[in-house]
Amino acid sequence: MSLLVAQGTATVLILIALVHLYWALGGRLGSEAVVPQVAGAAPGQWQPAFRPTAWITALVALGLLLIALLVCLRVGLFLPLLGQPWLQWLISAIALLMFARAIGDSSLVGFFKEPSRSRFARLDSLVYSPLCVALGAGLLVVAWN
Repeated sequence: MSLLVAQGTATVLILIALVHLYWALGGRLGSEAVVPQVAGAAPGQWQPAFRPTAWITALVALGLLLIALLVCLRVGLFLPLLGQPWLQWLISAIALLMFARAIGDSSLVGFFKEPSRSRFARLDSLVYSPLCVALGAGLLVVAWN
């Protein structure tokens, strides 16, 4: 069971990392819907809350790949099994970060963000935050089984 969860979790993390790498290399498709948005000058107009640089986006991709690597090491998926206690706790800490992202900062991201009709806010409520919960749960399963 935990091997299947690990495979699914690692696959999703790698796919998300590849999308971030695409954006870091200059790809634009879908990039306007993944950055939190704030109200613009005119009513109903939205603008990005920040503009991530290619460097930061590449760093996010690298971080996601490293998390996928940790998952693979924990269960021996394509890599030698590494059953060290520090790995279990590190993956658990990352799971907590995923849950924290899902809960949010009460203004821009997460389930408890301020209500907004922006495209990002809708996708965050329907896709991004639930995905963080699922990834967090998958990481906990991998860490403790």
